[in-house]
Amino acid sequence: MSSVPFIDLKTQYKALKESIDSRIMKVLDSGAYISGPEVAELEQKLAAHTGVKHALACGSGTDALLIPLMALGIGPGDEVITSAFSFIATAEVIVLAGAKPVFVDIQKDTYNIDVKAIEKAITPRTKAIMPVSLYGQMSDMDEINTIAVRHNIHVIEDLAQSYGARYKNKKSGSMSIAAGTSFYPAKPLGCYGDGGGIFTNDDKLALAMKEIREHGSEKRYYHTRLGVNGRLDTIQCAILLAKLERYDWEVEQRQKIANRYSSIFSEIKAEGFSFPVVRPDRDSVWAQYTLTVKDRPAFAKKLQEKGIPTSIHYPMTMADQPWYKQNAGGAQADIPVARWAADNVISLPMFPDMDQTTQDRVIEAVVSALK
Repeated sequence: MSSVPFIDLKTQYKALKESIDSRIMKVLDSGAYISGPEVAELEQKLAAHTGVKHALACGSGTDALLIPLMALGIGPGDEVITSAFSFIATAEVIVLAGAKPVFVDIQKDTYNIDVKAIEKAITPRTKAIMPVSLYGQMSDMDEINTIAVRHNIHVIEDLAQSYGARYKNKKSGSMSIAAGTSFYPAKPLGCYGDGGGIFTNDDKLALAMKEIREHGSEKRYYHTRLGVNGRLDTIQCAILLAKLERYDWEVEQRQKIANRYSSIFSEIKAEGFSFPVVRPDRDSVWAQYTLTVKDRPAFAKKLQEKGIPTSIHYPMTMADQPWYKQNAGGAQADIPVARWAADNVISLPMFPDMDQTTQDRVIEAVVSALK
């Protein structure tokens, strides 16, 4: 029996082949491989799609979080509060900027940062909160922004998994002074290599981030800031422009597939089993469809035997990663829910071109494995 793909980028490419190929050929014919016109076109379309004044394409999702920290002057002696449960880049950029990550716990049903834990973690050194919109659903942004205003600190949303998601009719990336996303190929909106995007409504901050992205240069060979090489190449921008053409449809398909998963899984009463919860005032773009199960290795093995791949996002909290445990205060982190999640989460195949027959195979395997 053939295996189900975990993410099906080949089918997506076939659907967009004509547009992707023609856009790539246009770049190749022009020779403008760095800072070609497709870069500015993509930035304009990303800004319009997100509902912000400024979008900046950059080299990776990591750059998309590091550059705002640098532009806001966050560095040595400062603290940034973030979720303990995310990909390591979230904590990594805080350390690279020179600041200290302060890891707080998550909500058990959404896996997003626990707002009550944020308030308790604030100190005079706190300069920012970096909430992670995990698995495709935004964090409690109104409550987080209220805390930030009260304490005069910044909010930088990590929307690496939630580009296009909505919260009270506002798009992910539009509700904080700066926000960064990833266009890694496996993301809901992904290019064919590393890539990222930064969003802001602040004109001065946008200019600072643009200069930092290009080695801190105000103009060519004139460097007024410390910067990085954070540009996104023109070919990747061309690919993203093609993918944007049907992205809203893809999000709708992801939501339909997730709704069908949840409808059927709601009938399962197995011990330790849960399926994703989406708050009623927001939606999800379903970067992952993530369950919790009691015996994860046994569950994964049973699905693998039926040709169903699984993945774990993430098997260890950031605080418990060896370097961060020893050097970034991870050993002191009070994060029982995050540690529970790391031990129990497991993600199922999820992609917009999944047909019902394929989804039925996944569902049957899950139901069978939990009996």
